[in-house]
Amino acid sequence: MGHLFLVRHATTAASAAGRNLGGRSDDSLTADGERLAERLGQAIALELTGIAAGELRVVTSSARRCRDTAAAIADAVARPGRAVERHVDAALLEIDYGAWDGLSPAECMQRDPEVRAAWEADPYAVATPGGESGADVAARAFPALEALEGWLAAASGRVAIVVSHNHVIRLRLAALLGVPLRDYRRRLGVDAGSYSMVEIDRASADEPRQATVRRLGVVPFDSLVVKRES
Repeated sequence: MGHLFLVRHATTAASAAGRNLGGRSDDSLTADGERLAERLGQAIALELTGIAAGELRVVTSSARRCRDTAAAIADAVARPGRAVERHVDAALLEIDYGAWDGLSPAECMQRDPEVRAAWEADPYAVATPGGESGADVAARAFPALEALEGWLAAASGRVAIVVSHNHVIRLRLAALLGVPLRDYRRRLGVDAGSYSMVEIDRASADEPRQATVRRLGVVPFDSLVVKRES
């Protein structure tokens, strides 16, 4: 059995304001976000003490906000005798919001009311103006995540910590939980600086992987004030 941590990057100015920050943007973490990334690392390090972690990979989107969050986590979970492999994968970038990048949900509705309404109803099938749909995101991100899940299932004690984005993580959790992908925004939410933990096990020859979600959207805050995002 292996363990997969799906981590959304810590706070940026856009996430704190509830504005779209897509794959084209490379914003940095805020000062609060840097502190949250450190707490994320501490929380995940504590989780690892209870699961007899062996081989460990930290895989991050190429966006700066993810790379900085991943670096804080990797530093926190490193231990003598336990190497941490670090990888960057552009397939894990956030959805391309196209013309909606930097806008609030209300501004998107004002700019493109019909497209926004259709996107709200089915963000998996409908693309943002000049950008991506949820299906586009899944097509590039899921193969990378499925490869990691296969690696986790192949031997006990393996851990993969994936630092990515709002839509990527919600889509993958929806797939693992059996939620219809058109409902990934409506049924699931992951705040900035949150992590979900999934056990990945080999069930049988006919069903090579079985996923059990043990944590969902945990934010290591003493108190929690968040903005809703699209």
